[in-house]
Amino acid sequence: MNAQTLQFTDFKDIKFLKRGKVRDIYAYNDELLIVSTDRISCFDVVLPTAIPHKGEVLTQLSAFWFNFTQELIPNHLIATDADKFPKELGRYKDILRGRAMLVKKTRPLPVECVVRGYLSGSGWKEYQKTQSVCGIKLPAGLKESGKLPEVIFTPSTKEEKGHDINVSQEYVEKKIGREAAEKIKEASIALYKKASDYAQTKGIIIADTKFEFGALTDEIILIDEVLTPDSSRFWDRDAYKVGVSCPSFDKQFVRDYLETLNWNKTPNDVPELPKEIIEKTTQKYLEAYRRLTGKEL
Repeated sequence: MNAQTLQFTDFKDIKFLKRGKVRDIYAYNDELLIVSTDRISCFDVVLPTAIPHKGEVLTQLSAFWFNFTQELIPNHLIATDADKFPKELGRYKDILRGRAMLVKKTRPLPVECVVRGYLSGSGWKEYQKTQSVCGIKLPAGLKESGKLPEVIFTPSTKEEKGHDINVSQEYVEKKIGREAAEKIKEASIALYKKASDYAQTKGIIIADTKFEFGALTDEIILIDEVLTPDSSRFWDRDAYKVGVSCPSFDKQFVRDYLETLNWNKTPNDVPELPKEIIEKTTQKYLEAYRRLTGKEL
């Protein structure tokens, strides 16, 4: 394991499709090559500083969860072992190793499937004002970071730029049809419960997470990344407390640092991260991976 970082890819002879905040996506025959870089974004802005091993954690942890949940719902993963990628990709093997997924190409559904088991983040802020989360009425007297009476499904739009917008189940039904809307809701809750029960045994509470699904001919399958520190809120079970904001195994540590700076959270004059923040953030990602998989990266 080395500490080199990858911020951008440039594979001239592979068709480039899209560069997200973290991942670079290429078309390969009828499949997709998804490369998780070490870029990190906060407040919808990609920072100039990369986090060593972040892309490897996202890819390898997703692969772990895809395998763990495949009996609940099929997924798009074909391979993550660069040595087993098609020979045409062999020249990039050293770059792709550990951080790339070859996946089935689907038609992504235009919905972020957010599942919440605990009251935190934007959900806690909304609850304080309306005693509800994304329009779902909740009992009075709940506290920050408290476990919800039952797991709730709070979908949102998928915005290319800016923040996703919370929407109702009715909105999702109008967008993709009632049957598909019900399927992704049931699948999201089942995935969260299975993963949450497992994570508890490894000392991690999954407070909330988001899933994405795609249509492969007539079948809806799980796609994108799954239950990573970028798509989920992981808490240390032993340090968990109700009534306070719990520290998490993700980029919240970076957000907290940025909040101490005189930065207007726009792409202008984006600050570099100091060495100690970079190192501690890497440690958090690696610790989440180690606990959940039982392996060192």
